[in-house]
Amino acid sequence: MSDHPEAPVTPVEAYEPPYCVAVFTAVRTEEQSGCSETEARMEDLVKNVPGFLGMDHAQTPDGLGITVGYFRDADALTEWRTNAEHRAAQKRGQAEWYRSYTLHVAGVERSHGFTRA
Repeated sequence: MSDHPEAPVTPVEAYEPPYCVAVFTAVRTEEQSGCSETEARMEDLVKNVPGFLGMDHAQTPDGLGITVGYFRDADALTEWRTNAEHRAAQKRGQAEWYRSYTLHVAGVERSHGFTRA
């Protein structure tokens, strides 16, 4: 979710399954006041959830964003889903920042990765 130009761009590592993913895909509205600050706060907050493994995020110039959160198990994902500050951010997103969104939650059965030497 963050813009850290100094940080290397790398995907979340391939963890040993099983684990959970939450895929959030959204189309933004024109009104984005406070959105980037809230996203940064949510990124800091989710890192404190025991079982949070990482997050990948991509954004197109026309406002389509995809965020994939990786969690060790359903309990970790539930802790994030029910976090009061996260819930408040979700409500503000629905009211102001998102034209539409989808959320898909799934269990990962297989995972592997590649890094060029």
